[in-house]
Amino acid sequence: MNLRRTFAISRRIASQFRRDRRTLGLMFVAPIVILGLLGWVIRDQTPADTRLAVLNLAGQPGEVARTSIEQAAADGGLTVLTPPGDESAARDALRNDDVDIVLVLPETLAQDLAAGRPPSVRIITPGVAAADDAGRVGRLQGTLIGALGEDRLPSFEHESVFGTGTGDQLDAFAPALVGFFAYFLVFVLTGVSFLRERVGGTLERLMATPIRRSEIVTGYSLGFGFFAMLQVTVIMIFALGTVHVPAIGPVPAFSIGLGIANAGSPLLAFAVALLLALGAVNLGVLLSTFARSEFQILQFIPIVIVPQGLLCGLLWPISSLPDVLEPVARVLPLTYAIDGLREVLIKGSDLGSAALQLDLAVLAAIAVVLAILATVTIRREVA
Repeated sequence: MNLRRTFAISRRIASQFRRDRRTLGLMFVAPIVILGLLGWVIRDQTPADTRLAVLNLAGQPGEVARTSIEQAAADGGLTVLTPPGDESAARDALRNDDVDIVLVLPETLAQDLAAGRPPSVRIITPGVAAADDAGRVGRLQGTLIGALGEDRLPSFEHESVFGTGTGDQLDAFAPALVGFFAYFLVFVLTGVSFLRERVGGTLERLMATPIRRSEIVTGYSLGFGFFAMLQVTVIMIFALGTVHVPAIGPVPAFSIGLGIANAGSPLLAFAVALLLALGAVNLGVLLSTFARSEFQILQFIPIVIVPQGLLCGLLWPISSLPDVLEPVARVLPLTYAIDGLREVLIKGSDLGSAALQLDLAVLAAIAVVLAILATVTIRREVA
């Protein structure tokens, strides 16, 4: 090995980075921004408002326990609501978002206490957002431990209103994961492809023709959108479907696809994911005008995609974010896409749902706004 030639190559690489100020900036700024944002969210999270209703099915013996639990919950900062008349009414309240958690005291409460064994109580949550439910259940359990002590704490059985009741964690997180990966992959595909159009001179030649800039952006968006549609189709089929392959000789049986539980229409879920992908297409076109290489397109990921993943409700409830970040999360396309996918896949909502209508409208509006911004950006660059 010739050390002189080796170090000459190293100096050339270092010189290229030194001249590329944008790369140097993103190399040092992006980690600080992401780690700072992550630390801010984790340290300054506020407990999500938890509305609790305690349903007593144990009759008079359960009234003492209900009063004690409600007092402990109120002292712990939870909002205690008037208990529903029966379990059916409690589930309706959860379904209509009138309450966050229902704690059910069973009919066998008195017998369990008389026998000296800890009673088994049920916790019912909506089951729409796994992070929201886990945070609220953990807060309730922590409050009861502090008030009653671990030796007097009942055992908990967790149920949810939405979902099959037999689903796993993947079913709970599936809407968020499908939305995030569809957005991420389409953005990278579009950004790199449009950059190649610019670097190859195709875009400049088009600008020399009578074609309008809006027509160029719309044409590129439709072209990239077609392949984004194919990509979303593959993601949705793999996520929702499953094919079981029997054992063949020495090859054991296996399955292709995740087989995620779906309570609603796959076409509606596809529509939500497609609108999100079209927004990612226009975002890729917009940001690619500020890049000079494929490497610089990838550098936008920690600045544009990762913060959305941290704030969109994928990892923790949006309501628990710091006060400054919560309004930011409410305008991110991933926030509305994940909410829409949860409405369809978990709740089974249709187009009559006001929440789903809002999600679809916001995603469509974001796609249009990004297309307009991309048109304006191209005008500034080539003029």
